[in-house]
Amino acid sequence: MSVRGPQGATGRSIQSHVVFHGRVQGVGFRASVCLHAEAIGLQGWVRNELDGTVCMVVEGPPGPIDELISRIQASFGVGLSEIDRQDAPALNEFSGFRILRA
Repeated sequence: MSVRGPQGATGRSIQSHVVFHGRVQGVGFRASVCLHAEAIGLQGWVRNELDGTVCMVVEGPPGPIDELISRIQASFGVGLSEIDRQDAPALNEFSGFRILRA
């Protein structure tokens, strides 16, 4: 499984748009992502997409975001075929982490 996209190395806050491909719907994926994100102290959301992927937008320092993605890979690695990630400056537009409905 590959992770495509930049991974940050500094302590500044960023916003990461992440798309998970593979067997990620109907397996408790979003609930697990939400629990891990909250435990790490990240802000944002996760939701199912109509094409069978799961999209996540998360804000925080790059290190904790990398940790979140590593936890997701450890929990669902067999079901994940690809992870696409795009980083941008944080907009500080979220309070907490939640599951959105498609």
